[in-house]
Amino acid sequence: MGGAQTDLRGIVEMARRPFPNQPVSRVAVWSSRLGLFAIAVAAISVIIVRSGLLEILPALATFAASLVFAGLAILFAFAAFVVIWRQGTGGLGRALLGLFLGLALLAYPAYLGTRAMRLPAIADVSTDTTNPPRFDVLARLRPRGRTDYPGAAAAALQRKAYPDVAPLDLEVPTKVAYDAALALVTKRKWYIGDTRPPTPARRDGVIEAVARTPIMGFRDDVVIRISPLGQGTRVDMRSASRFGDHDLGSNASRIRSMLEDIDGVVSSAPEPRQQQEKKAPPTKKGQPEKRQPTKR
Repeated sequence: MGGAQTDLRGIVEMARRPFPNQPVSRVAVWSSRLGLFAIAVAAISVIIVRSGLLEILPALATFAASLVFAGLAILFAFAAFVVIWRQGTGGLGRALLGLFLGLALLAYPAYLGTRAMRLPAIADVSTDTTNPPRFDVLARLRPRGRTDYPGAAAAALQRKAYPDVAPLDLEVPTKVAYDAALALVTKRKWYIGDTRPPTPARRDGVIEAVARTPIMGFRDDVVIRISPLGQGTRVDMRSASRFGDHDLGSNASRIRSMLEDIDGVVSSAPEPRQQQEKKAPPTKKGQPEKRQPTKR
């Protein structure tokens, strides 16, 4: 009986003793560190662009550095897998973390790269390439040489890549279309640079605004022109990036989405009441109606 208790006591003591720590692969540790550092550098570059603390080129250089660190994290992760398999060391979780962070950071740029290969290298899109809407107030914020529409070569590339980017014709008064466009610009939280509503003296209404790309927050300038067309209205729109020669289709997508929303708002708006025709005042009882003299 005493021997059994002694054996049980020994087993309990052995269970309480900590097992020696399994060595962790240093390559796996560096993989996770590089992945975390790449995410931090990418976040800093986004903050720089959105806040406008530095110029655009240093921000892009910072983001490019984050992609380099992400690639190193992936390489170190695969190297850690080999080391763990051969030497039986620990660190598999850290290697997987570095691999995941590196792939997550490189996924979106890889997607943009595939779009850049399929789409033309243009950064200024307009529904009217013959007489595109002009930037007035926002022209002072754009880089030198990027205020005018690029020209016939860009127009040909645009028509081939985005044949559906065309003016929007509406059967409503110009003021109704202008109010709908301004409400949508406000709803999208674009920075409004200038608004010029249509008036009898100035028939065209114009809205100039600044939109931001979803992730990096690059500034794209937008101008919407609302013109009378017969008994209705024609809406033209131009969206142009401030920097870079390739917008990856963002400007065309913005124009397409905005015109669809304007059409939807105008179509769902109640029709204006038609003025009732004025009727002749009723004649008093017993008073003969006045007859118009007949011409002979």
